[in-house]
Amino acid sequence: MILPIVAYGDAVLRKKCEPITKEYPNLQKLIDDMFDTMEKARGVGLAAPQIGKAIRLFVVDSERMTDDDDDTPNAEGIREVFINAQVLDESGREWAYEEGCLSIPSVREDVNRKPKIVVQYLDRDFKQKETTFEGLTARVIQHEYDHIEGKLFIDYLKPLKRSLLKGKLENISKGKVDVSYKMKFPK
Repeated sequence: MILPIVAYGDAVLRKKCEPITKEYPNLQKLIDDMFDTMEKARGVGLAAPQIGKAIRLFVVDSERMTDDDDDTPNAEGIREVFINAQVLDESGREWAYEEGCLSIPSVREDVNRKPKIVVQYLDRDFKQKETTFEGLTARVIQHEYDHIEGKLFIDYLKPLKRSLLKGKLENISKGKVDVSYKMKFPK
């Protein structure tokens, strides 16, 4: 089922999310719905707060990304579920890459992130994993991890850049944005 994506301005996007257990109601269906929603919106990651749930869950499909820039570090793509994730380490020299967000449509800005991360998480079957990710996959995971920590990619922008985006962000939260996927706007 395709779920509506929560738009910028909704308080759930600023909440630090709660861990879940394998008894979370209809978890497997929720995961499938999140993948379907992400794919319909042509995204490469989706976190539970973006569908209105303040839980530590996100999905990533970086296999769908293309690397058009030879200067962009990249590694193999993944299609994975991250439950109760914790970033244990970030390393390497920060690099800028233009990011966007399904909850903040029509806004894309350069964000600096480290190219290598170590993440501890539970997969879809609640198997404990500790994995190193690099390049664009690491960036997508960092972006989605920020969502479960109540942080948005625009928080990394310099104050002047953020103030220049203020009108656009207000329009998004009022529903004055053209998107090809279902969205839920703040009241």
